Amino acid sequence: MSEPALPGARWEAAAHVFVSDVDTPEPSPGDRHHLERVLRLRAGELVAVCDGRGRWRWAKVGAPFEPLGEVHAEAAPAPVVTVGFALLKGDRNELVVQKLTELGVDRIVPLETERCVVRWNGDRAGRHHERLVRVAHEASMQCRRVWLPTVEPVRALRDIVGDGVAMASIDGVAPTLRHTTIVVGPEGGWSDTEHASCAHKVRIGEHVLRGETAAITAGVIFTAMRSGLVVPYAT
Repeated sequence: MSEPALPGARWEAAAHVFVSDVDTPEPSPGDRHHLERVLRLRAGELVAVCDGRGRWRWAKVGAPFEPLGEVHAEAAPAPVVTVGFALLKGDRNELVVQKLTELGVDRIVPLETERCVVRWNGDRAGRHHERLVRVAHEASMQCRRVWLPTVEPVRALRDIVGDGVAMASIDGVAPTLRHTTIVVGPEGGWSDTEHASCAHKVRIGEHVLRGETAAITAGVIFTAMRSGLVVPYAT
């Protein structure tokens, strides 16, 4: 019996789901529940299954899932885009991670800075990190990413500042792809010590932005430059 005709593009799938092995695809219980109970997919519908490392293929919903067609492999985006952002109040950290994931940011780093109001310590830090990883996973399914982003545990600014890092600052220059790691401070701004710790400053807006706006704006600018949607300003 011949295979069913498969759509041409993975974003045409009824859903996109991550599995550990695309050759024997089986979603996690939580993802299966989402497909069957939330999206209401029925047995026999076509979904894209992906390993989060660039490999994906079509599969038919069932128990178990039935792999179909060839395995496609997509190279990781280059250069790697990293956004570090100062911890925010409430659920705004989740909003930032969700939107950076949708935009295509590769590495997301929550930061503790001197003027952060929010502090994550001990078990609380671990629980928050697990939640942000889940948010990135769910957002990756929604936007059809084939490479899952890395969401790091909360880190101190000094642990990420170095060569190739740019600091968002109102006194900075136009961003380019020479620096593809950008760190965004709290709404209270960088301290003098923090400001001095990073040699390269970039401006991502004409006004002082809220923390979540600044982080998402940074993601938009750098992923758009990488994909060629916008051209970096020639200096």
